[in-house]
Amino acid sequence: MASTSRSPRLLVRSSSIHAAGCVTLDPIRKGKRFAEYDGARISKELADERYADRFVTYLFGFGDKGEVIDGFGTAMFLNHSCDPNCETEDIGGRIYIRAIRNIAAGEELVYEYNLWDSDDPTADCYCGAPQCRGTMFSEEEVKRQARRAARKAGSAARKKPPQTVVK
Repeated sequence: MASTSRSPRLLVRSSSIHAAGCVTLDPIRKGKRFAEYDGARISKELADERYADRFVTYLFGFGDKGEVIDGFGTAMFLNHSCDPNCETEDIGGRIYIRAIRNIAAGEELVYEYNLWDSDDPTADCYCGAPQCRGTMFSEEEVKRQARRAARKAGSAARKKPPQTVVK
């Protein structure tokens, strides 16, 4: 793989994963930062209000204060995959996309969304990877939701009224 300091050429096109995706026209070496997830920084509350009735959003939540980037630019077209070739990197509140392995020209660029807060109760994943978890939620969020469901089921079982037994 040729080493180059210039940014790879990226192309937004139809994706077999979901709607539009982003492919690289040039090889990208492992470790290279090649795009920034950019856009207006807004509060989660404003994002929820702004996109309450919209099906498609390009939002990226980050930081401990509930900040959201309202996506603008090529990076917003990277799809989720349970077998990613990229990851996001927060450097001083700026979100970069970085290759986690060597990526060949023509490959779709994907990273794990690791959702933790979504209006979609299942956040279904369509990546098709052999180890697909079936959801775009982070592993931690999947565990949290399972614990919550178990507590709810246990609580419902305890609240059942006594049954009359007919002999």
